[in-house]
Amino acid sequence: MFAPRIAVYLSLAALCLGLSACAGKEPAHSAAQGAAPAPGASSSSAAPSPSATRQPGTAATGVKPEVVKHGPRTGNKVALTFDADMTDFMQKQLAEGKIASYANLKILDLLEKEKIPTTFFLTGQWVEQYPDVTRRITGNPIFEVANHSYEHMGFVPKCYTLPQLSPQLMTTDVSRTFDVIKPYGGRQTRYFRFPGGCYDQAALQALAPLGLTVIEWDVVSGDPFATAYKPIVNAVLSTVQAGSIVVLHITEGNAQYTDEAMPEILAGLKQKGLQPVTLSELLGG
Repeated sequence: MFAPRIAVYLSLAALCLGLSACAGKEPAHSAAQGAAPAPGASSSSAAPSPSATRQPGTAATGVKPEVVKHGPRTGNKVALTFDADMTDFMQKQLAEGKIASYANLKILDLLEKEKIPTTFFLTGQWVEQYPDVTRRITGNPIFEVANHSYEHMGFVPKCYTLPQLSPQLMTTDVSRTFDVIKPYGGRQTRYFRFPGGCYDQAALQALAPLGLTVIEWDVVSGDPFATAYKPIVNAVLSTVQAGSIVVLHITEGNAQYTDEAMPEILAGLKQKGLQPVTLSELLGG
């Protein structure tokens, strides 16, 4: 007589436990359905941690960015960086046929052949002028890209011969360039280099909302407007050391000897026991 009752009780208990378990899972399931998936993640996968998606050079917003001129002096790493300048005047030169190109593909050929990790600082107008070359750069995992402003105007008065950018437009100019570069994918960073390397405290403050790191250099190649390649080689190899950031240019029209200088620069670095790496590797991300 008691056996049937016990069986009924056990069945009811099992049913309650099953309902409790389902009830415990349902809120989590509903929350997952109602929440928007993280960028780049499906709704069925966990959102990536901030550290997993953090771009090299990312910094706190609201404070003036750090200015970096070189990496650690220990070890044997150096960073070769190439600026891709483009101004309204340079675009006019191209349109009028006075300059054939501001994209030195021979440099890319060499870097790809020798598998040299490199960081390219791109202006927004250069990217728009050379979308296929940009895709070639971002499509190669040994290269990373950084921001060199939109139209390469000076962020301070009298920065060489560059026209001055209005202080009210500085933040927008740099933000716009990140937006122009972003769709190309690849290894993108939050590194920024001022045109001409010219800046002051007001310019740094203008970039505070963008959460970036400013990159200067400690080795000047002198390749813009050089009249031969040997001085470029000598300028780099006579001053480079562990931790150096070398500034070069991929803008063939006004830096036409850089590709000729590169084989000897690479050979010289190897002889000195120095290894080219990307900025993010040099600076530890």
